Amino acid sequence: MINYTITKKAVVNAIQTLILFAVILFTFSISAHANNTWQAQKKFVDVFGKKMAYIERGEGRPIVFIHGNPTSSYLWRNVIPHVAGQGRIIVVDQMGMGDSDKLPAEETDRYRLVSYTKYFAEFMRKINAKTEVTLVLHDWGGAVGFDWAFHNQASVRGIAYMETFIKPLEWKDLPKDFHPTLKAVRAETGLKLVLEENMFIEKMLPSVTTRALTQAQMDEYRRPYLHSGDDRLPTLQWPREVPIAGQPADVATRIGNYSKWLTTSKVPKLFIDAEPGVFITGDVRKFAKSLPNQTIATAKGLHFMQEDDPDTIGKAISQFLISLP
Repeated sequence: MINYTITKKAVVNAIQTLILFAVILFTFSISAHANNTWQAQKKFVDVFGKKMAYIERGEGRPIVFIHGNPTSSYLWRNVIPHVAGQGRIIVVDQMGMGDSDKLPAEETDRYRLVSYTKYFAEFMRKINAKTEVTLVLHDWGGAVGFDWAFHNQASVRGIAYMETFIKPLEWKDLPKDFHPTLKAVRAETGLKLVLEENMFIEKMLPSVTTRALTQAQMDEYRRPYLHSGDDRLPTLQWPREVPIAGQPADVATRIGNYSKWLTTSKVPKLFIDAEPGVFITGDVRKFAKSLPNQTIATAKGLHFMQEDDPDTIGKAISQFLISLP
C-alpha cells in the first residue's frame, strides 16, 4: 500500500510537471511565432542603395509610425490594430535598427539625426507617402517625423506624438537620476556601456517600461544588436545627439526650427501624455500642452508606454484620425 501511494504521487507529480512544461513551451512558441510573423510581414525599399524595412497594412491616406532608440517597428505592434481600416498603415524600421540595413563606416554623419532625416525623407518619397500624411511619433522618431513635417508642411494631415523631443533641452528638463547615465554614454565610457554591454537594450529598455517584458519580447528587441561593437552603434549615437544646453549645435538648431514652427502651426495634433512619463515632464510638458490645435490624451507608463498601455494609445490615435478633416 505504501509503495502504491508513492508511485501514484510520483505519477501525479510527473504529469503536473509535463503539463507545466507544455504550457511554458506553448506560451514561448506563441510569442516566438508572433515575433517571427512580425518579421516575416516586412517589406523592403531601396533607399540610397540600402534596404529600409517596414510593415504596411491597408489602403488610403498614410498613417506613418516612427520608433526611436533602441526599439524598432515592433514597438507599435499592439497599437496599430486599433487604427486598422482607417488608412494606409506604415510602420518603419529606422536605419541600422529593426530589419533595416546597417550603415557603412565610411558614410558621412552615420547614425546622426541629419542622416536619419535624410533617409526617412527618401523613404517617404520611395513609398509614395506624399500627401495627407498622419505621423505617429515616439522618442527619436519624433525628431525625425517633426523635421519631415516642418519641411513638408503641405503634406501633413495630423501629428500624434508621445515621449519625444519637442524642443531643445537643458539638463534641468531631464530627470536627475538620468543625468549620470546620459553623461556616461556621451563620454568615452559609452563605448563599453553600449557597444559591449548593450546597455540600452539590457538595462534602459526594461527600466523605463512599467511591466516586465517577456523573454520573447526582449529577444526581438535584442535581435538587431546581437553582435557587440558596430552593430550597436545606432543605440550609442542617439543619446549623443540629445540637444542639451545647445550641444550638439546642429541638432539643437534643427529641433529648435521645428519646435518654433509647432508653436504656430495649425496642423491638428494629438499629445499623448505619459503618466508619469520620463522625457515630457515639468516645463517640457507645459510647453507640449500649450501647442495650438491640439487634443490631449493620457496613457499610463514611463517612456515605453506602448508596452505598458497600448490600448489607450491606440484608441486615442483612432479617435484623432476620425476627427481629422
